[in-house]
Amino acid sequence: MSLTSAYQHKLAEKLTILNDRGQGVLIRMYNIKKTCSDPKSKPPFLLEKSMESSVKYINKKFPNIDVRSSTQHLGPVHREKAEIIRFLTNYYQSFVDVMEFRDHVYELLNTIDACQCHFDINLNFDFTRSYLDLIVTYTSVILLLSRIEDRRILIGMYNCAHEMLHGHGDPSFARLGQMVLEYDHPLKKLTEEFGPHTKAVSGALLSLHFLFVRRNQGAEQWRSAQLLSLISTPPAMINPANSDTMACEYLSVEVMERWIIIGFLLCHGCLNSNSQCQKLWKLCLQGSLYITLIREDVLQVHKVTEDLFSSLKGYGKRVADIKESKEHVIANSGQFHCQRRQFLRMAVKELESVLADEPGLLGPKALFAFMALSFIRDEVTWLVRHTENVTKTKTPEDYADSSIAELLFLLEEIRSLVRRHIKVIQQYHLQYLARFDALVLSDIIQNLSVCPEEESIIMSSFVSTLSSLNLKQVDNGEKFEFSGLRLDWFRLQAYTSVAKAPLHLHENPDLAKVMNLVVFHSRMLDSVEKLLVETSDLSTFCFHLRIFEKMFAVTLEEPTMLRYAIAFPLICAHFVHCTHEMCPEEYTHLKNHGLHHCNSFLEELAKQTSNCVLEICAEQRNLSEQLLPKHCATTISKAKNKKTMKQRQTPRKGEPERDKPGAESHRKNRSIVTNMDKLHLNLTELALTMNHVFSFSVFGHTIFPSEYLSSHLEARLNRYLESLLRQASSGTIVLSPAMQAFFSLPREGEQNFSAEEFSDISEMRALAELLGPYGMKFLSENLMWHVTSQIVELKKLVVENMDILVQIRSNFSKPELMASLLPQLTGAENVLKRMTIIGVILSFRAMAQEGLREVFSSHCPFLMGPIECLKEFVTPDTDIKVTLSIFELASAAGVGCDIDPALVAAIANLKADTSSPEEEYKVACLLLIFLAVSLPLLATDPSSFYSIEKDGYNNNIHCLTKAVIQVSAALFTLYNKNIETHLKEFLVVASVSLLQLGQETDKLKTRNRESISLLMRLEFPQCQSTWSLRARTILRREVVPARVPGRTWLDGGGFTLLQGVEFKFQFTPSTNVY
Repeated sequence: MSLTSAYQHKLAEKLTILNDRGQGVLIRMYNIKKTCSDPKSKPPFLLEKSMESSVKYINKKFPNIDVRSSTQHLGPVHREKAEIIRFLTNYYQSFVDVMEFRDHVYELLNTIDACQCHFDINLNFDFTRSYLDLIVTYTSVILLLSRIEDRRILIGMYNCAHEMLHGHGDPSFARLGQMVLEYDHPLKKLTEEFGPHTKAVSGALLSLHFLFVRRNQGAEQWRSAQLLSLISTPPAMINPANSDTMACEYLSVEVMERWIIIGFLLCHGCLNSNSQCQKLWKLCLQGSLYITLIREDVLQVHKVTEDLFSSLKGYGKRVADIKESKEHVIANSGQFHCQRRQFLRMAVKELESVLADEPGLLGPKALFAFMALSFIRDEVTWLVRHTENVTKTKTPEDYADSSIAELLFLLEEIRSLVRRHIKVIQQYHLQYLARFDALVLSDIIQNLSVCPEEESIIMSSFVSTLSSLNLKQVDNGEKFEFSGLRLDWFRLQAYTSVAKAPLHLHENPDLAKVMNLVVFHSRMLDSVEKLLVETSDLSTFCFHLRIFEKMFAVTLEEPTMLRYAIAFPLICAHFVHCTHEMCPEEYTHLKNHGLHHCNSFLEELAKQTSNCVLEICAEQRNLSEQLLPKHCATTISKAKNKKTMKQRQTPRKGEPERDKPGAESHRKNRSIVTNMDKLHLNLTELALTMNHVFSFSVFGHTIFPSEYLSSHLEARLNRYLESLLRQASSGTIVLSPAMQAFFSLPREGEQNFSAEEFSDISEMRALAELLGPYGMKFLSENLMWHVTSQIVELKKLVVENMDILVQIRSNFSKPELMASLLPQLTGAENVLKRMTIIGVILSFRAMAQEGLREVFSSHCPFLMGPIECLKEFVTPDTDIKVTLSIFELASAAGVGCDIDPALVAAIANLKADTSSPEEEYKVACLLLIFLAVSLPLLATDPSSFYSIEKDGYNNNIHCLTKAVIQVSAALFTLYNKNIETHLKEFLVVASVSLLQLGQETDKLKTRNRESISLLMRLEFPQCQSTWSLRARTILRREVVPARVPGRTWLDGGGFTLLQGVEFKFQFTPSTNVY
């Protein structure tokens, strides 16, 4: 074939396009295979009972299906023909794509044979790699096609439906059906087809021999050569890492194994005639039991090869070679790869440390980084596919690695270093291209003995492109684009590799060497990210999720590996690389896998960390309890006995010697490790892994690992919070306004829990410091959820008593009528209980807000001043939306507000089913009435006794004040009503209700009458604060005692009552500015 026709055939362009197309077709075959193997995703009509006869008929008669005379068998297909066409079109067209891909592949392979192309991985790397990739991709497509069990049914049923709908079958069906039949036994057919291509294929494979032998060296040989070491020869540390075959240095061994195994499987004739081919083939057989076709679909190397060769004459020795190689793999490959992983852990750790310390070395030693990534990826993928597929083995330890996390972590670290210092790499290689490569290439071109016009134009463009580069392009952030240059070099490889080319590349190896350098250096400028994917992509884990999860679980069990556990969620970001534009329907599925596993890994790490924190807290508490005074009694007794007795008494049997506090800190040697030491070590490792990266991206979602830990700690601390508040609502913990803390009430027979140690001012400051502003916001939202839950129940109680409450509201000043109405109310005690709980929660929140205010003031004093100043500008005339916005800002800084914006927002989110705003407002008004008339019931409770020391009550009813004020302010702000008016009404009704206690003769009902009456004294000052928001008024009480003979009235500024005292109230508002 002439040179002109070689130009016209565009071998480089066709190889590029067909390889990409082949990957898309292969993924579509994989997708169909997975879809049809799962009953949940299988086409529904294939599972229908009515379709069974049609399915069997099509499968039996395929491809010769007579649609017109088979109505008895194909009736169900005829009924659903439109649905079948709609559902199976994508499947059918995918099979047609396979057929068209096959046609183009064979056309190109025949053209290459006609051109008598010369392949050598060391010279025309891109040409040879693309050729071998195309053969492997095509073979994988055919093998996967043969593994789709329903292929005949899918194709045949579609054609039947097409003929029923259009009157004729699909034009592609005849050839497609014949192709499917031919590849029922794919390898037999493939070996027949590839017989004529043996010379080209074997020549390309033999060029791999030296490289493959070198890349399959053991750990000891790597160690002797000090592979990947930058410090082994210090004088050469800054020398550029070069090779005559740059791309071969990071070429995947797994890829080469796939080329060799499949290549010699198809062109097996050379194994009996060429000893070099036989050596290379045997060496490859000793490397792996399985090779990957696509994702988790593998080829069982020895079984498939043995089955094929056993059916051929003259291959007895080759079958013996296969059996011998298989035994070698089973006996040695596990340890071989285990030792290589151990070496890589040490070597890559050293490499990463040096590059992190001196990132400038990434310029001359960038090749080392990509070699390290490629070596790690090869070892990880070998382990994954063998762990997945080797189920029965006498040495399971060969396929397990408890330290795999460290290797994955090092891979991510090298990737991160390369990305972080991309400008260093660009600056170095730009100068290399412009000041060295361009000059050397120019000299080589000038010294060529023959240089045709087409080749001359291409090579001259190389020199001019490289010479025009300058450092300002990097400094200005200019994007480089050298894909055109690399494609021209690919074309030049094709032009100079045909038999009749005037310029042969194998006769001018220097040109190939310098262009290999140019290609690598150009990739350092414009496609570093693509090279990272090529050398370190671990998206294979997306299809080996069980192994991925198992490796993560093993890592969590190894304390020394915990710091590397972050590698697992980071690798979930690789899953995006296994998508392809020819199979867009996979994207959502792969995205869900990536995000789900990233989330589950981080959740588990956060859970482990929070557990460790709490265990340390428990240990610290145990150590703290050892310092309690009760534990020093024995020591004091012994000291006293020593003074009074001359001889030391021997200790009684059965009484162990108690260690003194602090004894755990005394170590006889460093090997002694306490439980606290282990916990602190684990916490350190987990903290390192959770804070290793600030954020990373998975399928476009930005992930913040530390937020997972924060949420877990917040949840754990909320459990503490809920426990505290639950005990407060049950009466075992009391809020003391005087001490600004919760106090535990002693209970006999129960463990004493000192609530004051966890709820005083300093603890609230510590809580705010630990959680931070977002954590406190989360805490506040959690508290508001509990408050609104109580409000919902209170509204239900109001609705149940609606009619009675309406009458009470209108007749509260009529004692005779009230006496008959009050007993009709149900759930009054429940109202008091729930309002008390709300008060406790809001009181705790106020204490937490005060802690936040102090912490915020110390951290951001320059912000606190403006926030407080802005809050002071709020007036009763300010628009309520503006008011709430300002109060929300102030609340975020811990500043107290007359109206709680968080409570307003929480109540606003409560959606009534059918109630109108007017009905909701009516319920809110009646809620205050219900609470007011229920207050006298508190006098019967023994716990309703006022304690001067605590400035409160043992049943926390003093928290009712905050509940009434805050809930009223929130409700009536939400309904745009006057807060002051409704609080006045509440006070009038409550006062009248309490005054009626004076007429009670039952001592049980008036047991704590004075304490309950004192509760009203607590109401007034706080209510005045709320009223001042709207009208800036206070209430002046004009109390006129009724003239009842024999009764007295005490006015101590409050409401201390004696039995038989009756009051009448008149409220006169008078303006007063605070």
